[in-house]
Amino acid sequence: MSDTTQVVERDQSAVAKRQEDRPTPRVTLLPAVDIFEDSNGVTVWADLPGVTKDKLIVNVHDGNLHIEAEAMVPTPSGLRVQHAEIREPHFARTFSLSPEFDTSKIDAHLQDGVLKLTIPRRDEARPRRIAVTAG
Repeated sequence: MSDTTQVVERDQSAVAKRQEDRPTPRVTLLPAVDIFEDSNGVTVWADLPGVTKDKLIVNVHDGNLHIEAEAMVPTPSGLRVQHAEIREPHFARTFSLSPEFDTSKIDAHLQDGVLKLTIPRRDEARPRRIAVTAG
C-alpha cells in the first residue's frame, strides 16, 4: 500500500489576503439551554457567553418566546487576531409557549453569561386540590 499524498506548503500571505477581501459573514448560534418544569411553571437557563444586558433582547409574540443576543469577544490590547472562527457571535432561539403560561409575568435575569427565564403558569392552569364533601 503506498501513500501518494503530497504535503504542499501554502503561501500564508495569500490565504490571509483572500480572507481580508471577503466580508465576515454573520454567524448565528443556537444557545444551549436547560429547561425545568414544575407545577408552578417553567425555568429556562440559556448559555450566552460574552453577552451583556444591553445586547440582549427577550420578547414574546404570538405565543413564541424569542431570545436574541450579540456577544463581543474583546481582543486584548497589544495583540492582533490571527484567526477567529466567530468574532461577533449572534445568538438566537425561539420557543413555542403553551397558552397555560402567563407571558405577562415572565422574569428574566442575566448573570455571568447565563440567562435565567422564569415563566409561571396561569393560576387557572396550576394543579389544585378539589375539596370533596360527603353527604
